[in-house]
Amino acid sequence: MFRRVLIANRGEIACRIAATLREMNIAPIMVCSEADRGARHARLGAETLEIGPAEPRASYLNIDALIDAARRARADAVHPGYGFLAENAAFAEAVEAAGLTFIGPAPEQIRAMGDKRAARALAEKARVPVVPGAEGADASALAKAAARIGYPVMVKAALGGGGKGMRVVADEAALREAVESATRLAESAFGDGAVYLEKRLERARHIEVQVLGDGRGKAVHLFERECSLQRRHQKVIEECPSPAVDEALRQRLTFAAVSLAEAVRYRGAGTLEFLLAEDGAFYFLEMNTRLQVEHPVTEFVTGLDLVRLQLEVAANGALPIAQSDVRRQGYAVEARVYAEDAAHGFLPQAGVASRVRWPRAPFVRVDAGIESGDAVPVHYDPILAKVVAYGETRERALVRLGAALDECLVHGVVSNLPFLKALVRARAVAEGTMDTEWIERAFLPDFSALAGAPAPDLALAAVALAEHLGGSGASATANAGAATRVPDAFQALGRWRQPGLE
Repeated sequence: MFRRVLIANRGEIACRIAATLREMNIAPIMVCSEADRGARHARLGAETLEIGPAEPRASYLNIDALIDAARRARADAVHPGYGFLAENAAFAEAVEAAGLTFIGPAPEQIRAMGDKRAARALAEKARVPVVPGAEGADASALAKAAARIGYPVMVKAALGGGGKGMRVVADEAALREAVESATRLAESAFGDGAVYLEKRLERARHIEVQVLGDGRGKAVHLFERECSLQRRHQKVIEECPSPAVDEALRQRLTFAAVSLAEAVRYRGAGTLEFLLAEDGAFYFLEMNTRLQVEHPVTEFVTGLDLVRLQLEVAANGALPIAQSDVRRQGYAVEARVYAEDAAHGFLPQAGVASRVRWPRAPFVRVDAGIESGDAVPVHYDPILAKVVAYGETRERALVRLGAALDECLVHGVVSNLPFLKALVRARAVAEGTMDTEWIERAFLPDFSALAGAPAPDLALAAVALAEHLGGSGASATANAGAATRVPDAFQALGRWRQPGLE
């Protein structure tokens, strides 16, 4: 097993990986940009190395800087987390060329499955059904393909994930602009502007299967996750198991996922994503060759640590578990807490999180990237934490998640907590009848109408006063990109603190 592992990431996922490393007596080596000096993940490292300025391309996307940091820290291996370079084959190659172990799939597997067009072809070869789609050299060729498969269609980036570079097109008139826009975004986000078309399945559900492979042609599944609660193709709440999947469908889905993972001789943890149509048919979408944001729900119901499994496969080249070892018990639901203003178009937010409190309750887990006084920079994905709840029934898990979200406090930076609290209590969520379009079709109109209510002025004033008394004042907000830490807002209020304001 490794002695020192460099985590080539930041925020909550770096903190979460570090927790398993420490449990295994492995030293977590952190990296940080100038903007993340003093950030929570930087404080958790056995050693922390600064790798460049705030701009991601100069730091967390800088392969040379990361390899240099790993060498200086005498690391044995590199864990990429998710996002940034996690699905970058060139990074995996650079890690291995430096004599280190890349905790993830082989570079050729990242290339094969990271390009959604190639992944579709491999799925077809493995006799796994795929969504009807087409490729084309330019907008004119794609227009002909769209006419053939029928509108509406999705214009999708060939590389990357997270919904980036994805556009829904209802007719030919909108196709050219959508192709150009998706191409620009894909070029910016992934360094490759290639796009392709996929038939849009109306009111489908998004189901994914977690797999683990040994790199030699053997794989196991760790059941499915329900990821239909999405906004603009970004997952918001995820759960395991899916309320839409019965045992017969589960067997077909997991068999397809394992078959494809074994066909490409996949190594490490990965996720096969599917669309489940209203008629019960399912179609392969893509494979994410990394750990998923929503992996904690799988860990809760199986009792397995996915990061530990990644490390064991990487170190030993063998599966540490057999399929018969994987059992599911109970239900788990996860909500993603973001620094974004749900009342104003979900605009990303930045600033200093003056007061932060995460729930501490039985059957509740929080993977957090910030604490009181931490800065939320403008440069990176605005995820703050994942709040996960477990229950012996799905109803109990949802109730516990709602109660846990009620206990969350993030002052000083606007978050999506009001949105999440309303969403987890919605009737369609309780009934498990949602689809990938439900939030924007049925939930957001009512939520947006309610979100116009005035903010709790007294609470906002108290935080502002506390920051002023703490000496941070306006400069803390102006310099939100720096790793400023301010005193706890409510400690600063002292005897002027109003009871119950928390």
